[in-house]
Formats: sequence, C-alpha cells, structure tokens
Amino acid sequence: MARLQAAFGRIYSFMMALACVVLLGVVGSIAGDVLLRNVAVPGLPRGFTAANDISEYGLYFCTLLAAPALLRAGQHIRVDILLRAVPRQVAWACEWVSDVAGLAACAALAWMGWIMVGKSYAAGAMQTRSLVVPEWWLLAGMPIAFALLAIEFVFRMWRLAHGPVEPRSDAVSAA
Repeated sequence: MARLQAAFGRIYSFMMALACVVLLGVVGSIAGDVLLRNVAVPGLPRGFTAANDISEYGLYFCTLLAAPALLRAGQHIRVDILLRAVPRQVAWACEWVSDVAGLAACAALAWMGWIMVGKSYAAGAMQTRSLVVPEWWLLAGMPIAFALLAIEFVFRMWRLAHGPVEPRSDAVSAA
C-alpha cells in the first residue's frame, strides 16, 4: 500500500506542477490582454479576446488538478475546532464519517462526470465563446479529478485505520 500511495503522490505532484503551468498561462493571457488594450501594437488587435475564456477555463482546471494533492497534504478546507474539543475516540470516529462521506461523494461525482462526458461527446456539443472547443474536453477533467479524490479518500482511511485512535494531526489549522 505504501508503494501505491507513493506512486499516486508522484501523480499528484505532477498534477500540481501542471496546475502551476496552467495558472502561469492564465496570468500571461491576462497580462497580454492588458498590454494589448493599452499599447497599440501594429498588426495586433486591441486586446486579447480569448483572455476571459482562458482565465475561466484555466482556473477551473487549476482547481481540478490541485485538489488531490491538497487533500493528500491536508491543505483543503477543514474546520477542526470541534475535533479538538471532543474526546479522541469521538474525533477519530468523526474522521471516519467524513472520509466515508467524502469517498461516497467523490465516487458519485466521478460516475456522473463520466456520464456527462459521454453524453457531451455523443452529442458533439461545442462550447462557443471566443474560443470554440468541444464541450467534453472541458468536462473530462471532472471525473478524473473526482476519481483521484476518491482514491485519496481510500488512502486516508487506510492511514486512519493504521494510525493512532485520534483526530488527524496533518490537517490541523490551530494547535
């Protein structure tokens, strides 16, 4: 199990690096748009009309790419004040409940995402804005990300089962 977790950790690291590259592309497109709007460059349009689409799609993909690594690192949104106030065994049980709920939700979203991708592909749906792309390209990231999140919840439950009976210490926002 440790080797499998390490392999997925490398996948998550690659996805996080890719999210950084996508974010750099978003920043570059916005900067290019601002530059072209304010500086007349012969032969180029005033502004970069695709900047809005690139930033919207880019932020969506950054979120999907970064989510598994953030969950693994315990840097996701988590309110743990209650877990610090209740007995350790109760907090540990709450960790199990939240992990099972997270696994169920991510598995359901991955499944529904695959259905959406398939229907979009079969229909030949297109996103028509300043950029024209097949809709399924945009939808394909969702089931992949949620499947990876579901796998990470399984890893979290394995670590919880093989660790001390107490709330996780890897995701504590305040000691």
